[in-house]
Amino acid sequence: MTHAPAAPTPEEIDLRFAPFERMMRAEGLPDLAIASFRRHYRMLSDGDTGVLREADIRPVDDLPDAERLDPALEAVGRAALPQAVMLKLNGGLGTGMGLEKAKSLLPVRGALTFLDLIARQADAASVPLVLMDSFATRDDSLAALAAWPRRFPDLPQDFVQHKVPKVDQATLAPAEWPEEDLRWCPPGHGDLYTALVTSGALDALLAAGRRFAFVSNSDNVGASLDPTILGHLVARGLPFLMEVCDRTSIDRKGGHLCWQGDRLALREAAQCAPQDQDAFQDVTRHRYFNTNNIWLDLRALRALLDQGDGVVALPLIRNAKTVDPRDPVSTPVYQLESAMGAAISTFPGAAALRVPRSRFVPVKTTADLLRARSDAMTLTEDARLVSALPPDRAPVDIVLDGRFYKLVDQLDARFPHGPPSLVDCSRLVVEGDVRFGEDVRCRGEVRIRTEAGAGIPAHAELRGEYHL
Repeated sequence: MTHAPAAPTPEEIDLRFAPFERMMRAEGLPDLAIASFRRHYRMLSDGDTGVLREADIRPVDDLPDAERLDPALEAVGRAALPQAVMLKLNGGLGTGMGLEKAKSLLPVRGALTFLDLIARQADAASVPLVLMDSFATRDDSLAALAAWPRRFPDLPQDFVQHKVPKVDQATLAPAEWPEEDLRWCPPGHGDLYTALVTSGALDALLAAGRRFAFVSNSDNVGASLDPTILGHLVARGLPFLMEVCDRTSIDRKGGHLCWQGDRLALREAAQCAPQDQDAFQDVTRHRYFNTNNIWLDLRALRALLDQGDGVVALPLIRNAKTVDPRDPVSTPVYQLESAMGAAISTFPGAAALRVPRSRFVPVKTTADLLRARSDAMTLTEDARLVSALPPDRAPVDIVLDGRFYKLVDQLDARFPHGPPSLVDCSRLVVEGDVRFGEDVRCRGEVRIRTEAGAGIPAHAELRGEYHL
């Protein structure tokens, strides 16, 4: 009879963890970051896959709606702005679009970058801007921010997220690889809470009277500090508020909000068992996804940290990868991560708010970038990039041939005069290598196909299907 191997004892897990701790100390990582990684490593060693089974959760049927909040809450929020701060997650390099520097430094509106728009929004709201950078994005981002007046010199401009070792799937030892950098990975944006503490940023913000933080991704051009939502947070005394949107068919593979017992929880794709995939992707059952726009009461965060010896007990996300992401036959590893939004299950009294899709406009692909740069979006006086389309119009659906448009340099070369007019366009599909001339207008549904490469002449008006 075959017996399952005995679970490792705590002492055995500590022995296995020792080389990880030596690696992290040699890199100068602080005790709290090591303790947080140790917690996730113990969970992995105990067989915790981070999976949330469908049988253990319940759908969220209804939520308060941002578009139906009491208008009087705007005044409450504006009164709280002197206690507010804008935190932006700024660790991404945009490598998927061929970038080698902070994605937030990519021009998104004329010469204005994501970071320019963010800085303008912070100025318009008269709140400080603080970035959570990575080691790879910090220097370039701070150099770019130097162009903007520093209105809050008593506060840090940024703090840096940590890094953690990759774990060999077969041995649960530190992954070995000739390229040193590939032995490490980011721990997910759940590291926000640990990095706020180890950097001293949390204490500095609280000491300066900054109690309420709006946190969002730097590439989400829809994420602005909304005074009415801030007023909702303040009026209800919420320690944590997550903005969610309605899931549609295009969101079915992304994470969703759910009930776990009497608390809200976040289930990411990596936490879904294979047998639960149908339920996971059922957008009529699990109706809301996390926008990663989060509102925090920093005093409540400090209290939670004090109770947990400085660690927010976030669920483990065990991401199976290869040590070299460019080499599918390189050593299989686990990246031990956590999600910022998963803290919704750790804050007593945490809540969620349904918001319109206009607050979730991420730029993840060159198609997203083309839409953001076009006249289908408009820039407001307070530096928000919003839809220029009528309220009943869906965003322009753009499909670009990945062979010729995947990278930003490729996009720029094929749209040398900027995007075509898309304000009257519902769908644009480009198949093949097509170069667009100046002042091109697209109307309705436009599909362009070419096998040998082609050009669209200046001032052309496109409607329907073209085989060039």
